[in-house]
Amino acid sequence: MEYMDQHDKIDGCVLCNAQTLPDGPENLIAFRGERAFVILNLYPYTSGHLMVVPFEHKPNLEELDKLTRAEIMELSSRCMGILRQLYNPDGFNMGANIGEAAGAGVVGHVHIHIVPRWVGDTSFMSTLGGTRVLPEALADTYKRVREAFQ
Repeated sequence: MEYMDQHDKIDGCVLCNAQTLPDGPENLIAFRGERAFVILNLYPYTSGHLMVVPFEHKPNLEELDKLTRAEIMELSSRCMGILRQLYNPDGFNMGANIGEAAGAGVVGHVHIHIVPRWVGDTSFMSTLGGTRVLPEALADTYKRVREAFQ
């Protein structure tokens, strides 16, 4: 798939690299705070799958200063409010995979996932087909979330 192939070979940290680009569909950053930013997941579990990421490249939460940890939690809360307005989810999965053993896709740069969920949103596609069906294109999700932050 072209979508997957064009993003497979990235040098360095994908989250650090995204920070260096102008905000837009190329880097998927929807909002920049003082110490952290909100970015769409390039390979979302559901439409609206966001990540809150500190600007500082640290492998875990305990290495971040208190102000950064506080901002990450405030942005996570704000993300849930925005996602409630945009997508009306029934709930959320929120968490971090810290370290390779925990399933971190980006080892070394801690981040929090905010995944909107709906009753019955797991279907045979993910179970039998090993794939996900998203009702909205990533570019459309970016536009909606970015506008909501403004």
